[in-house]
Amino acid sequence: MNEMFSIAGKVAVITGAGGVLGGSIARSFVKAGARVVAMDIRPEQLEKRVEELRAEGGDVMGVIGNVLDIESLKKVADDIVAQWGRIDILLNIAGGNMPGATLAPDQPVFEMKITDWEKVTNLNMNGTVYPSLVFGEVMARQRSGSIVNVSSMAAYSAITRVPGYSAAKTAVSNFTQWMATEMALKYGDGVRVNAIAPGFFIGDQNRAVLINPDGSLTERSKKVLAKTPMKRFGDISELNGTVQFLCSEAASFITGTIIPVDGGFSAFSGV
Repeated sequence: MNEMFSIAGKVAVITGAGGVLGGSIARSFVKAGARVVAMDIRPEQLEKRVEELRAEGGDVMGVIGNVLDIESLKKVADDIVAQWGRIDILLNIAGGNMPGATLAPDQPVFEMKITDWEKVTNLNMNGTVYPSLVFGEVMARQRSGSIVNVSSMAAYSAITRVPGYSAAKTAVSNFTQWMATEMALKYGDGVRVNAIAPGFFIGDQNRAVLINPDGSLTERSKKVLAKTPMKRFGDISELNGTVQFLCSEAASFITGTIIPVDGGFSAFSGV
């Protein structure tokens, strides 16, 4: 691989590593030679992920951590620095939508459960902000590091039925720009903060609204594909390259960006 794009030897913290997206990126980073700190709040998923990554030959540390608990995160940061001396990369992958926070097709927003709104906004917004503050402070001391957040197509324009998720991901986009500015102005050009904005990928969280029980596409899926010039859903592995690029020296002058990985969804007017 061209050295410009290398992340070999870098210490990468991946929150939500037990999930589908976190796992895909973690495998990609292990294969690229990064030292991976796989973090998740779910012990069983984390243990399985760490075994899988070590089977790939990876230098992996598995840690139980809660992205909504500052003290938990500080302990993780201290343990990483004690073992590996530094933190080069933070991937804020923990997040996603929740069934209770998704409105039924004909359900008025006024009937939305506020507790579900609070859960989904807290997880996606604060679940990005808190790790950025804790691990970002280590990067600030080092005067080097790369943070990559996960925004969404829901932050670009209104997507029906997911008000909490949409609001939270819009906050993630804004915080990405804010934190990028803060780090560059106060700690120099070595600390960068960016985000990816995935288009539509079929996973456990959205399968029921995109795929019918018989395997056919739902009406919502048909609308998505009608506005996607590539006319297909993405494969989760297609996010890996953009994330690695943002963490490499090839992106040394890139900060405060939100990069769509969406098959053209955000570019297309539908006409």
